[in-house]
Amino acid sequence: MSSETDQSSVTVLGLGPMGRALAASFLDAGLRTTVWNRTPGRDRELVARGAVGAGSAEEAVAASGLTVVCVVNYDAADAVLRREAVTGALKGRTVVNLTADTPARARSTAAWAAEHGIRYLDGAIMTPTTTIGTPDAVFLHSGPEDLYRAHRPVLDALGGTHTHLGEEIGRAAAYDIALLDIFWTAMAGYAHALAVARAEGITARELAPFAQGIGAILAPVFGEDAAEVDAGTFSGEGNPITSAASSMAHIIEASEAHGIDAGVMRAAEGLARRTIGLGHGTDGFLRITELLGRDRKEG
Repeated sequence: MSSETDQSSVTVLGLGPMGRALAASFLDAGLRTTVWNRTPGRDRELVARGAVGAGSAEEAVAASGLTVVCVVNYDAADAVLRREAVTGALKGRTVVNLTADTPARARSTAAWAAEHGIRYLDGAIMTPTTTIGTPDAVFLHSGPEDLYRAHRPVLDALGGTHTHLGEEIGRAAAYDIALLDIFWTAMAGYAHALAVARAEGITARELAPFAQGIGAILAPVFGEDAAEVDAGTFSGEGNPITSAASSMAHIIEASEAHGIDAGVMRAAEGLARRTIGLGHGTDGFLRITELLGRDRKEG
């Protein structure tokens, strides 16, 4: 049986595109890699490269002191990990869960692990499968720091940067949710922009270079405005929220003139108008952060 401190072996549960990328990186690093997937057949290429294909999840976790889980969500993870035979096989071992879900689910899983003598770290993968094993990969981790440090040599086989965000187990998932919120909101905005542009006879390729320019503007804005959000100052000296609301109204009018749904922008404009109505018209757009928090507290 592999000892808890053995740095030569690892088990990967879940062989979707990301799970296969993780397992491949472990193999490339020369680690003895055991793999298992609920749907048979996805391990063929990995086994051909030297991985051990386990016949069951309990056999897989028993093969290594460290098990890395990467499945679609925590419901899928629970369906595997909380089976009696698997739970028993994991006792005294470590699980690093790189499955995406909510901070609350991370905390409940950590509590379950502690009840059953399983060491637990939660994590998030912030970059695509193509980055795994390269310097461009980005991983976030949370949980006991000593446990993280003990398994860092194996995790380093995945490449890129690894950041331990603290011992509170939900922090990695919280960062993941917040960052994905930025990404998917931006992608929804881009999709809407392309629809409006196309309605005006502008192709996606024609718009793309200018859209990239807008993206470049955002990076420094995020950094500069973060300090104001934390301080609660929300200066609108350069661009007050009244100006933002006016721009949004133009977008809504142009969109709906072409029969394009403007629901997302209407929601954003509504937040801006409510913030103005509360007497913050000269503040910056991110004043709505407090409005959103106020809605949560009052709900």
